[in-house]
Amino acid sequence: MRDDPPDEPNENIVHFNPWRDFNDAAPQIDVFGDEPDPAQIAQFMQVVFGYCDALIPVRSFIDKGQGIDGRPHNIWIVADQAAPEKMATFATWASREGAAVYVIPGTVAAPGQAKAADILQMQTVVVDLDTGDIAARRAHLERHLGAPSMVVESGGVTAEGQRKCHVWWALTEPAEGDDIARICRLRGDIAAKVGGDMHFRSAHQPIRVAGSVYYKNHLKTQVRIVELNADRERDLAEFIEAVTDMPPAPGVSLQPAFTHPDKPAMDEVLVTPVREGGADDWSRFEGASAAIGHFIRMVHEGRMTKNEGWEGICGYNAAMLRPQWPVERLKRESERLWERHVEKYGPPLIRLDSGAPGPVEMPAFTLGALLDDRSPMPEDIIAPRVLTPGGLLVLGGAPKVGKSDLLISWLVHMAAGVPFLGFTPPRPLRIFYLQAEIQYHYLRERMRQIALSPEVLVAARDTFVATPKLKMLLDTQGSVRIARAVRAAFPDAPPDILCVDPIRNLFDGGPDGGGENDNTAMMFFLKERVEVLRDHIDPDCGVILIHHTKKLSKHQVKEDPFLALSGASALRGFYTSGLILHRPDEDLSERKLEIELRNGPALPPKVIDKVGGQWVEINPMNERLVRAEAGAKHDAERMRKHDVILGLLYEEARRGKLYTLAQFSEAFENTGGLGGRTIVHDRLSVLATKGKVKFIRGPAATRIGLAAERSKYGYLCVEGMLFGTGVETVDPDTGEVTPELIPVLPSHYKSPQTGAVLPVENPSVWVYQEEDEA
Repeated sequence: MRDDPPDEPNENIVHFNPWRDFNDAAPQIDVFGDEPDPAQIAQFMQVVFGYCDALIPVRSFIDKGQGIDGRPHNIWIVADQAAPEKMATFATWASREGAAVYVIPGTVAAPGQAKAADILQMQTVVVDLDTGDIAARRAHLERHLGAPSMVVESGGVTAEGQRKCHVWWALTEPAEGDDIARICRLRGDIAAKVGGDMHFRSAHQPIRVAGSVYYKNHLKTQVRIVELNADRERDLAEFIEAVTDMPPAPGVSLQPAFTHPDKPAMDEVLVTPVREGGADDWSRFEGASAAIGHFIRMVHEGRMTKNEGWEGICGYNAAMLRPQWPVERLKRESERLWERHVEKYGPPLIRLDSGAPGPVEMPAFTLGALLDDRSPMPEDIIAPRVLTPGGLLVLGGAPKVGKSDLLISWLVHMAAGVPFLGFTPPRPLRIFYLQAEIQYHYLRERMRQIALSPEVLVAARDTFVATPKLKMLLDTQGSVRIARAVRAAFPDAPPDILCVDPIRNLFDGGPDGGGENDNTAMMFFLKERVEVLRDHIDPDCGVILIHHTKKLSKHQVKEDPFLALSGASALRGFYTSGLILHRPDEDLSERKLEIELRNGPALPPKVIDKVGGQWVEINPMNERLVRAEAGAKHDAERMRKHDVILGLLYEEARRGKLYTLAQFSEAFENTGGLGGRTIVHDRLSVLATKGKVKFIRGPAATRIGLAAERSKYGYLCVEGMLFGTGVETVDPDTGEVTPELIPVLPSHYKSPQTGAVLPVENPSVWVYQEEDEA
C-alpha cells in the first residue's frame, strides 16, 4: 500500500494507514449479524487480482436504508501478497461503521484514478444477476459457458425470494489495452443475454467484495462465496466465441431493449456506426440485434417481404458494423430471433409476394365444378353436423343454468367416443379444455361429482385434458402459452377439439380495448385470436366457445333464443353452430337446448334434465305445449289440495272423527284453500280412483264402533290412519295418560276402471292404482 501519495486528490478520499487510523483492539462480535471473513476476502482477491499489478481502487459508503449518513471513503491498495490482509482490515473497519466495501475489478496506475480510461489491467469477466429467475439464469450460463471460477451471493434478495449473485470467470492472463474493451463488451453481451445488470459494460463499475458485509434496509449479512473453482481459467478469445454462440436465457426479451441510457432511438440505430471493442456507447451485438429486430418486426407485420427484410439486415451489417459480422453469423442470429418472435407474437402476416407458404390466389369454383365434385364429405367431429372440421360452436346460457356441468359431461363422452344426448363422435376425440372459472382443487372435485359410467371415465382418462382456472387473456402472449400447452398435452397428434370456457374471462378485444358486447372487438377476438390460435394448432381442429347470455323476456327467448348471446350480431354471423341452454320455466328442473346449424339441416330443440346425476333427454311428447307455465301452476295447486285433504282425514281420525265423502265435502268447504263443496268432492273422487283414499263399510266399520251408514262408499280411509276411541290408557310405569288409538284398515276400494266399490283383498297391504299401472 502506498502512504501519502503526492498526487492524491483531497475530495472524498481518506488516507488509509492501519497504524494511524485504526486501533489494534480485538474486533467485537456483532451478535446481530455476520462479520467480515478474511478467508473469503483472500479467495476473492486471488481470483479477481491474482495476476494483476499496480493499484486496486477500493471504495466504501453507507448502504441505503440504515437511517444514518456518511461520506464515501476511497483508498488504493497495491495488488501484491499483502493485499488480502489490507482488504480484510479495511473491511473490518467499514463493518463497524455500517459501510459496504466495493472494488473496481481492475487496477490503475496511481491513487485517485478510477475512471474507465484509467483501467490498466483486468483478469476477470463478471455478470451481476439481480432480477428474475436467478437460479435458471445461472444454470443457463453454466450450460453454455461452463463452470464459473467463482459465484458470490451479494446479500440482496429479489422480489421472488432468490438471492442475487455475481458470477465470475477468471482469465488465463490479465487483459490490457484493447482487450479491456473486449472484456467490457463481453460483460455487456452476457448481461443482455441473461437479464443481468448492464452497468458492467463500463470498465469502472464497482462491485462488492466477497467476505465483506452487506448493509441495506436494516439487513446485515455477509457477502459470501457460494461456489469456488479457482483453478478454472478461460482464454479470452475462446470465451468471446462461447458468449457469441450462447442464446438468450428463457424469459429474457429477445427484442433488444437494452437499458443503457445512451442507446440511440431506432431511427438512429440504422444510421449509427458501431465499432468493435466497445469503442462506442453500445456494442456490435446490441446494434445488430436491434437492427435485426426492427426488420423482423417489419416482415412479421407484413410491411416488408422476407427478401426485403433480409436485404435490410445485410445492408445494416455492411454499412454500420465495423468490422461487419460474417454472413453465417448474421443469418444464424436472424433466424433465431425470427423463430422467437413468431413464438412470442404468433403467426406472421406475410406479404403475398414474399414467396411464403400458403395460397397466393383466392380460391373460387364454378357451379359445374361444385356439382361434379363427388368426393366424400369430411367426417363430422360431432355428428350430426354439430361440429365440423375447422368449425366454431358457441354454447351460451345464463349463469348457473348448468352450462359447465353439461359441457364437461359432453366433452368427456366425446373423449371416450360415446354418444351423448344424440350427439355422436366418430371415435374417441382428443379434447383440450381451456377453462378460466374453476380452480384446480374444485375442478377435480367437480370431475368426481359428475355421474359418469366407469367405462366412459376409463376411455377418456388420457384424451380429455383440462386446465385449472387461468388468469390470462387470449392475446398474443396468451396464445403462445396455450399453443405450447396444447403441444405438450398432445405431442403425437393435434387435438380434435379446443374448448374455451368462458369467452368473458379470456376475452381480448384488440388495440381499442373493446368489451365482449362490442361487435368490432368481438370480431377482432374471433378472427385475430381464436382463428389464429386454431390455425396454429390445426386448421381442422373444432373450436367450442362458452358464452354468457344477456337477460331477455321469455317471449323474446321463444321467438329467437340466439339473440340472447352477448355480442350477438358479430358472434352469430361467425359461428358454424350455436347452442343455447335455458330454463323455459324457472320452477322446473328441465332445460331446453336450442340448436342452430350453418353446415347442416336444422335440428329440433332438445328437452334435457339431470336424472340420478346424469344428463338425459326427455321425450318432447311428454311436454305440455300450450300454456305450459300456467298448466304447471295448476298441477302444483292440485297436488297441494290433495295433500291438504289427506292430512285432514288423518288428523280428524285421531280425534275420533271419520267422514263419508259427502260429509267431508260439506264439513271442509273452503278450508285450507280447498274451494267449494263440489271441488272438494271432485278431489276426493280423484284420490279414490288413484287409490290414495279407500273406504270402511259394513262389518269392518261396526267392529271399531262406527255407526251403520247408507252411503255408496262408506267412511273415508287413508294409509296409516289411527282412530281415537275416546278411551284413555294409563302407563303403569310413568303414570302418563294417553288416548287410545286403534289402526283403521280399509275394507273396500274404488275400481279405477268402472268406479264400482270392490272389497280389498288384503287390508294390511295398501295398493296405489298409479303404481299398478306403472
